[in-house]
Amino acid sequence: MQAILQDAPGGANTLYVGEAAMPQRQAGQLLVQVMAAGVNRADIVQRDGHYPPPPGASSILGLEIAGMVVEADADSRFQCGDAVFGLVAGGAYAEFAVLDEVLAIAKPDGLSWVEAASLPEAWMTAWLNLVQAGQVKVGDNVLIHAGASGVGACAIQLARLLDAHPFASAGSPAKLQFCREMGAEQVFNYKETPAFARLVKEWGGVDMILDPVGAAYLAENLACLKQDGRLVNIGIMGGGKAELNLGLVLMKRLSIIGSTLRSQPLSVKAPLAQALVHTILPAILDGSLKTTVDSCFPWQQAADAHAHMEANANLGKVVLTFFPVMTA
Repeated sequence: MQAILQDAPGGANTLYVGEAAMPQRQAGQLLVQVMAAGVNRADIVQRDGHYPPPPGASSILGLEIAGMVVEADADSRFQCGDAVFGLVAGGAYAEFAVLDEVLAIAKPDGLSWVEAASLPEAWMTAWLNLVQAGQVKVGDNVLIHAGASGVGACAIQLARLLDAHPFASAGSPAKLQFCREMGAEQVFNYKETPAFARLVKEWGGVDMILDPVGAAYLAENLACLKQDGRLVNIGIMGGGKAELNLGLVLMKRLSIIGSTLRSQPLSVKAPLAQALVHTILPAILDGSLKTTVDSCFPWQQAADAHAHMEANANLGKVVLTFFPVMTA
């Protein structure tokens, strides 16, 4: 099969189209012909050599797919030809990928391949970190950094669905408007307001923060959290080391939580997939929640898709499309 390959870590220009061995399906897995694959910031970090795949996972980039089942267990709930989508631990940037059946979701006719491929990573990440790690409650104020990203757009909408009050940061007027359209009640431009704690406290402070930035935001994040506030960190785009004011953590009874999805066992991921099936997907289909596809690139142009994301040009998800692209 053909796939996006890389001989050594580096920039987007290190990616190329090449021949790769067909993935070997194990019991409990589906072999899927990929029709679309989501692009995530984690792919870029892995490409740069800083986020190796978990043991046993494909070294090919990509964490979410939509496609057609071509092989399954005899007693599987899916059959060859079924349209599915789901989260994978790697291997999405290829013509075929394996998908654990417990993470496979039947694609409704009302979703395109592209929309389906845009859902698993962002929505499951948002659910894991707002609902499980962040324990967001009705009425909570929630600050979501990088609100115009794929995860950010989902997190804003999920906070609203949970009857919380989402606030968001982003880096341009267009992105701030996008965050408002997703449901953010308050927004600020981080380029114009790097010391954002005073502003957020004027809005009443926040009970929970979802942060992919890390060190550069640590002090301001802690300052704007209310008593018993929770900081859930899902990335270190702004560095991994910072001075920590433990006195503030103690006096405000703050929780600092580190979280990643990719390395979680199936026992953790499977309930997230079920939340997507039973809560998120129905709300998308009835229009209560929105899919947020920014742009599509032919899969052979994965380097261009990465460059687009690295330039922070996207509003929502970036997706690779595979051929033959079907109309289902």
